[in-house]
Amino acid sequence: MTEPTTPQTKPAHRGFAAMDKARQREIARKGGASVPDEKRSFSQDRDLAAAAGRKGGEASHGGGRRRADASTQPANTRS
Repeated sequence: MTEPTTPQTKPAHRGFAAMDKARQREIARKGGASVPDEKRSFSQDRDLAAAAGRKGGEASHGGGRRRADASTQPANTRS
């Protein structure tokens, strides 16, 4: 009672892997030049980048204070 075996085939390449090497190189070459230097505001202004990172951290992690308060309460009393 053995099941018939089918030959193992490799899955077909998709997307970037399916392209010819010249096309891959052409696309990869454009990767670093997608935004002009004058529009890269974070690379020009360190304070702006720091402020944006701080804002993102507060938004995604709920600030620091609320999380610290929650860690001191037992798990079943947290809201």
